[in-house]
Amino acid sequence: METSNRNPELWQKAKARTKFQAHLVTYVLVNCGLWVIWSLTDRHHDGGLPWPIWSTIFWGIGVVMSGLGAYGDFGRSQRTQREYERLVREQAPDPLNRYR
Repeated sequence: METSNRNPELWQKAKARTKFQAHLVTYVLVNCGLWVIWSLTDRHHDGGLPWPIWSTIFWGIGVVMSGLGAYGDFGRSQRTQREYERLVREQAPDPLNRYR
């Protein structure tokens, strides 16, 4: 596909989603590895929290935020466009006002 025919907004969205997918695969593989290491090396499960829980939780929060940005309608450009449209509607004269 030629780059001149690309919609820049859709191209940015596609890049964000591809980046998120790579981040998600890395997250799953690394955290699975950490849990396997923990289960093979920690012979005395003392009832406390396993150490891989921290990377799973905090990195997971980052992955979720990345996913929301890539797949949700929370992108800055969409919010900016909606805000601009709202301001345009506020500035437009009310056609019913002239008859009052």
